[in-house]
Amino acid sequence: MKRALFTLLFSALAFTAFGQDTPQTNLPRIKLQAGMFQIDTQVAQTPDQRSIGLMFRSEMPQHEGMLFVFEQPATQCFWMKNTLLPLTAAFVADDGTIVNLADMKPQTTESHCSAKPVRFVLEMHQGWFAKKGLKAGSRLSGVAFKP
Repeated sequence: MKRALFTLLFSALAFTAFGQDTPQTNLPRIKLQAGMFQIDTQVAQTPDQRSIGLMFRSEMPQHEGMLFVFEQPATQCFWMKNTLLPLTAAFVADDGTIVNLADMKPQTTESHCSAKPVRFVLEMHQGWFAKKGLKAGSRLSGVAFKP
């Protein structure tokens, strides 16, 4: 059952992004903090916004990322089809705690999932979290997260 839902989700994501070959750049932005580091994030909160994510982007400033916001906590799984940049996904709990991190290779369909149900996923350039000394258990702060 879980695998069938997973396959259905990927099929829906692929269908939604079909024909879309330009990056989405008009998303709302918020500031997040990771200790002393500030992150300028675009927020993908609708199903269409989340399905496109960072696809088709050839560049992104180092201090920027994308925060995916889901309605309910669930096991969130991401892949990199049509995504040109190597990214790290931080799966984040409601209070801003990083549950787990996953390095993701560009233009692959390999699935990267949260270790437990979460509502937030923050994608940054691959290695950004490691360079800042952030890992599972580290906490992000900002308006998206409950104290």
